[in-house]
Amino acid sequence: MLRYVIRRLLLVIPTMFFVALITFSLAHAAPGSPFDKNPNRPLPEETIERLNRFYGVDRPIHEQFVLYLANLLQGELGTSFTRNRPVVDIIGQGIGTTAQLGIQALLVALAFSIPLGIVSALKQNTIIDYASLLIATIGTTIPGFVTAIFLIYFFGVTFHLLPFVGWGTWQHMVMPTFILALGPGAFLTRITRASMLEAIRQDYVRTARSKGLAERAVIVGHALKNALIPVATIVGPATAGLITGSFIIEQLFSVPGIGRFYVLSINQRDYPMIMSTTLLYAFIIMVANLTVDIVYGALDPRIKVT
Repeated sequence: MLRYVIRRLLLVIPTMFFVALITFSLAHAAPGSPFDKNPNRPLPEETIERLNRFYGVDRPIHEQFVLYLANLLQGELGTSFTRNRPVVDIIGQGIGTTAQLGIQALLVALAFSIPLGIVSALKQNTIIDYASLLIATIGTTIPGFVTAIFLIYFFGVTFHLLPFVGWGTWQHMVMPTFILALGPGAFLTRITRASMLEAIRQDYVRTARSKGLAERAVIVGHALKNALIPVATIVGPATAGLITGSFIIEQLFSVPGIGRFYVLSINQRDYPMIMSTTLLYAFIIMVANLTVDIVYGALDPRIKVT
C-alpha cells in the first residue's frame, strides 16, 4: 500500500506540470494585455507598457513559463495583477470559506442521498421509490444556478426568510449549501439505489437470509458494504468538485471564497491568480481520487492496490 501511495504521489509531479503548461498557454492565448481590459477608463499606452515590463508579461511566453515554474518551485505564487497583493494571501483568505461551503454541501448530500437510495432500493416500485427518483431527477436535470435564482426570489426577495448576500451566519449558509449539495446528492441517490438493488440480489445475500439472519443484519452487514463501493467512486470526485466547483454559487451569493476570486481573475486576465487557483484545484482532485482508491481496499479486501 505504501509503495502504491508513493507512486501515485510521484505521478502528481508530471500531472501538475502539464496542467500548468496548458493553463498558462490558454491564459496567454488571448491578444492584448491584462491592463487594457477596462474600456471605460483606458490606461495610457506608456502606463500599460510599464506595467507589462514590471510584471514580466512583455517577455516571450516560454520565458514567462520558465520563470513562473522557477518561482513556483521556490514557493512563490506571484502577485495579483488586479489586487496588487500576494496570491498566497488571497487564496489563504478565501480557501477556508470555500472549503467550509464544500464540506457542508458534501455532508448534506451524503446525509440525504445514501439513506434515500437505500430505502428506495428496499422499497422498489413503491411510492417512496417513485418519490426518491423524482427528487433525484429534478436535482440532476435542473442547473444549480436556476435553482439558486428561484430560491433567492422565493426565500430572499419575496418572503425575506433568508439572506442571499454575504457569508458569516448560519442563515447565509443555508441556500448556498443546499443548492451546491442538490446536484451531487441527487446523483449519489441514483447510484446508491442502483448499487443496492444489485447487492440485495446477489447469492451471498440470499444465503445470509436462508441462514435466518435478521433483515437488518443482512442489509447492513452484507449488502450495504458492497453497495457502497460504487458510491465511494463518486464521493471522491464529488468532494473535490464541491470544494472547487462552487464558482457560480459563490458569485451568485457573494460568498468570499476562492471560487468567486477565480471567476473575477478570469474576467480580468489575472494570470498569477488563474494559475495558482487552477493548480490548487487540480491537486485537490488528484488527492481525492487517490483517497478513493485507498478506501476501496477498506470496503472490499478483495480489491488490492499495487
